[in-house]
Amino acid sequence: MKLVCKLCNLDVSKQVIELQDLKLLNKTDGQDLMPESFYIVANDEYFAPRDKGCFIINSKDVINSNFHSDQGRLNGCCGYDGCDGMNRVCLNNHEIGTECSDCWMSHFVAFNPESVRLV
Repeated sequence: MKLVCKLCNLDVSKQVIELQDLKLLNKTDGQDLMPESFYIVANDEYFAPRDKGCFIINSKDVINSNFHSDQGRLNGCCGYDGCDGMNRVCLNNHEIGTECSDCWMSHFVAFNPESVRLV
């Protein structure tokens, strides 16, 4: 499976498979939340309400993506906190998701299900 932008069909992730064993999630601040090559769908247990239903992947699995041109969405002290709206766009500049990579959180990218689809 991979994630693609719904507007332009550009691949925005490498091949990923659903992570079945949620015990593999690493909730340690400053570290990757999940292993590479996997995805999960966010639920209410760990993620903020804004992320519910989002496809969560390791940032190393993101391809064909840039950071948003709106600098107000790129806040954080050591990385990106994702608190100010989607901060990732596909190469065609369509908003696709939010990178959370600041020092006070585990690191991941949350792809908005209204912006991407799993194929």
